[in-house]
Amino acid sequence: MASRARVRAPGLVGAGGWLNTGGRELTLADFRGKITILDFWTFCCINCLHVLDELRELEEKHRDTVVIVGVHSPKFVHEADHRAVVDAVDRYEVHHPVLDDPALATWKQYAVRAWPTLVVIDPEGYVVAQHAGEGHAHAIARLVEELEAEHAAKGTLRRGDGPYVAPEPTAGDLKFPGKAVRLPNGHFLVADSGHHSLVELEADGESVVRRIGDGTRGLVDGAAPRFSEPQGLVLLPEGTAGYDVVVADTVNHALRGVRLADGSVTTLAGTGRQWWQGSPTEGPAREVDLSSPWDVAWFDGRVWIAMAGVHQLWAYDPAAGTVGVAAGTTNEGLVDGPAAEAWFAQPSGLAVSADGERLWVADSETSALRWVSRETKAVHSAVGTGLFDFGHRDGAAGQALLQHPLGVTVLPDGSVAVSDTYNHALRRYDPASGEVSTLATDLREPSGAVLADGDIVVVESARHRLTRLRLPEEAVRVDAVAHRTRRAATEVAPGALRLDVVFRAPTGQKLDERYGPSTRLLVSATPPELLVSGAGADTALSRELVLSDTVTEGVLHVSAMAASCDDDPEIEYPACHVHQQDWGVPVKLTADGARRLPLVLAGLE
Repeated sequence: MASRARVRAPGLVGAGGWLNTGGRELTLADFRGKITILDFWTFCCINCLHVLDELRELEEKHRDTVVIVGVHSPKFVHEADHRAVVDAVDRYEVHHPVLDDPALATWKQYAVRAWPTLVVIDPEGYVVAQHAGEGHAHAIARLVEELEAEHAAKGTLRRGDGPYVAPEPTAGDLKFPGKAVRLPNGHFLVADSGHHSLVELEADGESVVRRIGDGTRGLVDGAAPRFSEPQGLVLLPEGTAGYDVVVADTVNHALRGVRLADGSVTTLAGTGRQWWQGSPTEGPAREVDLSSPWDVAWFDGRVWIAMAGVHQLWAYDPAAGTVGVAAGTTNEGLVDGPAAEAWFAQPSGLAVSADGERLWVADSETSALRWVSRETKAVHSAVGTGLFDFGHRDGAAGQALLQHPLGVTVLPDGSVAVSDTYNHALRRYDPASGEVSTLATDLREPSGAVLADGDIVVVESARHRLTRLRLPEEAVRVDAVAHRTRRAATEVAPGALRLDVVFRAPTGQKLDERYGPSTRLLVSATPPELLVSGAGADTALSRELVLSDTVTEGVLHVSAMAASCDDDPEIEYPACHVHQQDWGVPVKLTADGARRLPLVLAGLE
């Protein structure tokens, strides 16, 4: 085994304390003798949720030698609320200890720059690897096997159960419901995400009529179907297809069709595998990978999909049986313009205007309300400025603020109700006046809403219920608050700045260059004037940037990808893996700031 730098792992500190430990406070010393994997995550981040799923197999296979520790490091103010972290750990079925670090103390100690980041610590307490982004599970699994062999031989490996203690289960008909639709008979169909099923409720929004799905996570069609954290639902126009409702089956990376007459389910699009860079972006729907579809809407004769996992909108054509990209580049951010050039950031809610001319989009990570024109397919922003500004502020749309909205609902007067999830509020945007107001507060993580007989029924996800509200004639008065991302800015000098993305292929693999360059680096900035030169895409993972001497602060957006394959000529069909990460690095320009910015994709700096 190759020698590694001996870097002692810093301690684990978090003001919120520990979850999933039965009330026990842990230190790094408690993990001595185990291979420890720190997962720096935050529950708003779709890439973090992907990594949680990637780690499940590793966690189960190496349960007696590996301890995964989630270090919850918030981006949004709401995510620093301990109660919200408790809910998230339950919602996403996190089965390992979690350190709640609202002040980012441990994040800073480990010099983390991105969500998600994985840090591997050996049984003697030394950092041996760091990985940012998704796609590293295979590399970490290989490293774990090497560490097991090395430390078993040295006598420093301690086998046995880890410190995880399962919390008490919560009871109720709904568990973290996602979205709902109203059925022709006046009932509600709810995506019961935490129970991996759909639930039909009577018109009162409480009485259960039936459940579609047996509550077990899975991808199974037919009369006894299974889902995995379903979210969005759309009722199709009558006669469109042989099913009535399309479901965004989020963690299965699939669209499912439901026939209401008998509750049978059919997979319409997706393979069950997550889409990666280089995968097909259009084709027969059952042959194309998807990535965390979060909501669906019937728009312009197709089912449009909020593809949160790749920051795009896709569309499924039931008549042709095809699926493909409709808007977005996969780059994360807020950029308007032609559909093929626009940037989104975890689009999570969709709704269509009454005249069918606009598709409204809740773009959660930019805390924005966006819309797509049916005629031009151009993307526009109504509310929101970017990845790093959020809050609760009403008034003119140009200065109004939201906080990670997940749902949109078109109201009878043509205005739009926004499920402003992390503000626990229902907001309203009026396209006629350009004003934003607040309709209701004290809603725990509302994730969607549906109209019913003049009322609006809100999906209160973290209260596990539907809540019926009268649409108020006057807005609620709320004290305005504004926030920026909690991360400290990196001080860099104006002028030349060397950007190095560190990537080392996992043991036994090499960069895959059979079909051309195996790496990609895309750089941009907010504001654009921050970068005098060095913006754009190229294949090298290092680049000379030139920063403005007139801009005092901003954000560098860096997206990196590397593909590696088995390095063994005896293997006829080598396994290949894609490693990718997007960084948004807040920077402050100072004369004595750094002239090199290293970002670790995989390896050690």
